[in-house]
Amino acid sequence: MLKRTPLFEWHQKSGGKLVEFGGWEMPVQYTSITDEHLVVRKHAGLFDICHMGEVLVTGPGAAEFLNQTLTNDIRKLAPGLGQYTLMCNERGGVIDDLYAYCLAAEEYLLIINASRIAEDVAWLEARLGLFAGKAGVVLKNISEETGAVALQGPRAAAIAAECFPGSASGGTAVERVTDLKKNQVARYTYAGQPIWVARTGYTGEDGFEVVAPASLIVEIWTRIMAAGHPHCLQPAGLGARDTLRTEVCYPLYGHELDEQTTPIEAGVGFFVALDKGEFVGRAPLAAQKAAGPARKCVAFKMTERSAPPRPHYAIWSVGTEAAAIGEVVSGTQSPSLNTGIGMGYVPAASAKAGTPIAIEIRGKMAPAVIVAKPIFKKAV
Repeated sequence: MLKRTPLFEWHQKSGGKLVEFGGWEMPVQYTSITDEHLVVRKHAGLFDICHMGEVLVTGPGAAEFLNQTLTNDIRKLAPGLGQYTLMCNERGGVIDDLYAYCLAAEEYLLIINASRIAEDVAWLEARLGLFAGKAGVVLKNISEETGAVALQGPRAAAIAAECFPGSASGGTAVERVTDLKKNQVARYTYAGQPIWVARTGYTGEDGFEVVAPASLIVEIWTRIMAAGHPHCLQPAGLGARDTLRTEVCYPLYGHELDEQTTPIEAGVGFFVALDKGEFVGRAPLAAQKAAGPARKCVAFKMTERSAPPRPHYAIWSVGTEAAAIGEVVSGTQSPSLNTGIGMGYVPAASAKAGTPIAIEIRGKMAPAVIVAKPIFKKAV
């Protein structure tokens, strides 16, 4: 039985095409992936992200526990700040990538991937059982009673300002929600209940995420849609989320990241704080960074017209000794660039930007080139 978010009926009534994703029945699109993608790039889109998980970690030992469990340095977070981070196993493989927000002193909110909620919570509970200061940590999975929506695009700030007026009551102290800077989070009161508004983004555009009690999600969604009407706001599904994040080379768990892949290989080593002290997976990650990874996640762009590249397609070297050297992990047709793009793993020696490659698409070799990340760059 697939799970459904509080917005399921809204998606049905609005013509959303519903598919299975991470055990949830979610809209992949409403009109078309291309339309929804371009409206996010030009105006604004609203995404249902209620399927994602939320875990509260509180208490005097919370920061120390998280610093031993996650790769980034949680000590850098003052109340009202968030950071991208990863949770690794002892081998340095990624259990999940997530966002950690410091809501207040000794209070942290983890936003985790929908497909990894059970695994993440089990891992956190197991690590807490081994933590010397476990008596000073409370771990609570609040995914069932919490929902979230993401407002993304260049018009997102104008819409957010209308929906969430006034000054914050916690987190980052701002007079207006639009005063939030990237990775900041603030508490507001909505319908008499506390909600959190963050400014993070997963599309390469300006973005606001609203985390609230599940009972408020339909009302919040409806209000944002109404406020966004003059700004050409449209609902957007998982399809556009995937094309948007691929254009800017943001990883998706199960594609660029998994338990056999390290953050160093995936190109997100910047979020691994090797200098902060001991944490799960530190030793193999430090050794791999020092030696250099054997393989790397690269971005590529098709150089001729072809069918779009897709996950699991083979990546080939070119030349007289052409051979299969890797595999596509994310691939799509870029609505912004009107060409095929993707990411994949290749040997480190073949990972330099400008290197010609070929993608095996339906038994034929389609020429491509490795490019610097991100693939799509917004005009200034």
